[in-house]
Amino acid sequence: MLIKESTTYKSLMSSSFFDFFALTKPKVVLLLVFTAIVGMLLASDSFIPFNILFFGSVGIGLSAASGASINHIFDQRIDAKMSRTSHRPLPSGRISERKALIFSLFIGFLGMFILIFYVNILTAVLTFLSLIGYAVIYTVFLKRLTPQNIVIGGAAGATPPILGWAAVNDEVSLFSLFLFLIIFMWTPPHFWALAIARKDDYEKVGIPMLPVTHGVDLTKNYIIIYTLILFLVTLCPYFLNMTGELYLLGSIFLGIGFIFYVFRLKYSSNSNLPMEVFVFSINYLIALFSFLLVDHYILLIWPSW
Repeated sequence: MLIKESTTYKSLMSSSFFDFFALTKPKVVLLLVFTAIVGMLLASDSFIPFNILFFGSVGIGLSAASGASINHIFDQRIDAKMSRTSHRPLPSGRISERKALIFSLFIGFLGMFILIFYVNILTAVLTFLSLIGYAVIYTVFLKRLTPQNIVIGGAAGATPPILGWAAVNDEVSLFSLFLFLIIFMWTPPHFWALAIARKDDYEKVGIPMLPVTHGVDLTKNYIIIYTLILFLVTLCPYFLNMTGELYLLGSIFLGIGFIFYVFRLKYSSNSNLPMEVFVFSINYLIALFSFLLVDHYILLIWPSW
């Protein structure tokens, strides 16, 4: 038994740290953890305890990284056929499926352990459901079955603000649900822009992304519709007295910028625009949640602001 465990350990260690790191989709996880941290900080009218901030972030981050690694395992065969993903650790052969599975289960269990024993049960349960939603329900079923995969599966990726809020208050509030709704409505235009840019790859491997099944023009129309709805949703926290004027101005400014970009995407033949919209959407979400955070602390420090 000791020999077997030692062999497994040595086998894991023989692969590059950077290959395992790549399995976790670090840029995606970083964005998820950022929105979870914003959820934590918005959950309190004072400064939250550092231990909750630390263990909540680490636990949610490890769980998200586990989900990303499991996604790599299930997608390795289609990844090998797509130019964008063929260099990933599994399809390129730099990491075996067995190593990837051991790694993903280990960090997943570690994340759950931290959330259960150092945060609270509610956060652990919601995080686990999100992990299953992304790594299994979306990756195994929705992604391969329906062009609405991003719309339905986007719910799993929209939960981090709820997880962050629950980590602090051990509850789910209306405000945290609006934060969820913002990311939920943001997800389709974000991913459909990428799907337009990578349409040929998705078509080659038989993944029914909307541009493949219904065409690029219709996808652009849907991107506009979701972006307009997103703009309206981002205004709701202010009109429900959840935020102040700084957030309102920021959300309007960013929303107009996003709308401008998606209309350019609709009426321009520039082949670079889909990726530009994709990148802008990431910066948009980071900036929007930053406005939420700054607005929150300004109101705490200067209530009459």
